Amino acid sequence: MEPFERYRSIIDDFDVFLAACRRPLGNAVRINTIKASVERTLAALDEEGVGYEQADWNPRVLTLETDSPGSTWTSFHGFTHGQEEVSAVPAVVLDPQPGERVWDSCAAPGGKATQLAALMDDRGTVVANDNNLGRISALRFNAERLGATSLAVTNADARNYSLNRFDFDAFDRTLVDAPCSCEGTIRKNPDALDNWSEGHISSVAGIQKGIIRRAIQATREGGTVVYSTCTFAPEENEAVVQHALETESCRVVDFDLGLEHAPGLTEWDGEPYDDSLEKAARIYPHQNDTGGFFVAKLEVTAE
Repeated sequence: MEPFERYRSIIDDFDVFLAACRRPLGNAVRINTIKASVERTLAALDEEGVGYEQADWNPRVLTLETDSPGSTWTSFHGFTHGQEEVSAVPAVVLDPQPGERVWDSCAAPGGKATQLAALMDDRGTVVANDNNLGRISALRFNAERLGATSLAVTNADARNYSLNRFDFDAFDRTLVDAPCSCEGTIRKNPDALDNWSEGHISSVAGIQKGIIRRAIQATREGGTVVYSTCTFAPEENEAVVQHALETESCRVVDFDLGLEHAPGLTEWDGEPYDDSLEKAARIYPHQNDTGGFFVAKLEVTAE
């Protein structure tokens, strides 16, 4: 937990935060409404004798009273998909509509991409891209298991992603759930900090800046880009969005979130950020008994 000391000044109830980080995480799943309604899924869990608790902010998110959520009847039939509660936030904030063209730029293993398809009633196009060929098979498997027929899979570097393969020239909405230092997954992966270094944060932030810029360029004027990470480091969060504000045509916009959260930072380590970054959300483990996450919503503006 030593690396987290650098965040003591920005996290309220820091010792409560640290204690939460040391507690293991419950087993959360998302109800896949492509295959079954919330009511039908809950009835199936009742019949199987699996206890559950619905998230207050999202009826499609459940915490299951089982150590193996992936071996339930509902999971086998694609009614549920194992997904950490805060991981369900970015797709909800992006709010894709049926019939739209949506890009998930860093999509494997597919939890958020299939969630986007479900939010769109599986109508429209979700382009699920990942640059890691080894993870593409998991992405495809999950898309098939969950019945997401609106989903197309591509294998490319999101930083210089080409739209030439499509018969359209921009997406309506884009999700950048960026590769990151994963500090917020500490409750799920106790070894998340084993290879932690400020050098790693710096190098991954460079990649993130390239991806968010391409996401904005590939999204139509008036369209939406959501940027998210599962880390606390401002260098990978506010600083990346700040870079986008300075280099691309976009603005940070408000969004409603039914989870307790802290606002984004407007300053870190002597570096000022745009005041609009307060509209971003920092979700800490001790606030809602979840993992940690950062989410910012951007609107693409005229050049």
